[in-house]
Amino acid sequence: MIDGELVSATLDRMSTDALPALVALAGPTASGKSAAALLLAETLDAEIVSVDSALVYRGMDIGTAKPTAEERARIPHHLIDIRDPAQAYSAAEFAADAQALVRAIRERGRRVLLVGGTMLYFKALFEGLATMPAADAEVRAAIAAEAAHAGWPALHAQLAAVDRVTAARLAPHDAQRIQRALEVWRVSGQPLSHFHAQAQAAPGLRPDLFLSLEPEDRGWLHTRIAQRFDAMLAAGLLDEVRQLRARGDLHAELPSMRCVGYRQAWEALDHDEPVAALRERGIAATRQLAKRQLTWLRGLPERRVIACDAPDALQRVLRAAGVAA
Repeated sequence: MIDGELVSATLDRMSTDALPALVALAGPTASGKSAAALLLAETLDAEIVSVDSALVYRGMDIGTAKPTAEERARIPHHLIDIRDPAQAYSAAEFAADAQALVRAIRERGRRVLLVGGTMLYFKALFEGLATMPAADAEVRAAIAAEAAHAGWPALHAQLAAVDRVTAARLAPHDAQRIQRALEVWRVSGQPLSHFHAQAQAAPGLRPDLFLSLEPEDRGWLHTRIAQRFDAMLAAGLLDEVRQLRARGDLHAELPSMRCVGYRQAWEALDHDEPVAALRERGIAATRQLAKRQLTWLRGLPERRVIACDAPDALQRVLRAAGVAA
């Protein structure tokens, strides 16, 4: 919930001309990005552009902790509910859509707040992406069939034989990335690392301010992750996934169903797994996601770190944005 008194007092004191026009707010899952974003957007008179690969999907509300209808009515949100779960949405598509939105919002005389935890999307927007071979459904299906027979470690070994650089940075069970790297090789005859090395990426979009919510105490974040997953289960995450499965056109290998929480719930329904076991796996997977997000963020020296576990974290966010809260 936005602190109305804090916003009102802040607006009375600040000089809007000195405030940043484009702010990025990142952080690991469960770090408090949503609450901070709502407060900051209202204070800056900004619109929010979501930088989240799960929020793009319609019908996936509980497991993504999607902003409520009330929150979205109060502050304009973009790039939410723009794809059906059966559809793909690439980082390149995100970058193009986000750049167009930034231009349109600025033309309306409002500021822009980029908010999310999908680090590949931030990278695509800030640095640009290599021009990659298009996806090939037939080749991808063939790779998936091979993996079903031999296992992903065998496919990882196959990748290492043709693209040692890419294989070295992928875990043997990283199905999605191994599949894409082999697909690129088979479609183009060139390794994925070649495209990364030879990329002539278009100039990226750089924010005026990059805020990063990071905990000083990792245990605080782990507690928040567990509490949030419990809340999702209580709100009906399993029922939401049951409804998605009942459509008949979705499967576990789609990008939408690979999202943390959904993947574990899908597998739990496949195997009639007890809720307690699902809870344990879901929390563990979310912790691993948060660890990867923090690793990526700590490689960005330009970010301004806000201790999200500090009692005055929201006030720190406002001060970092140049608002005398």
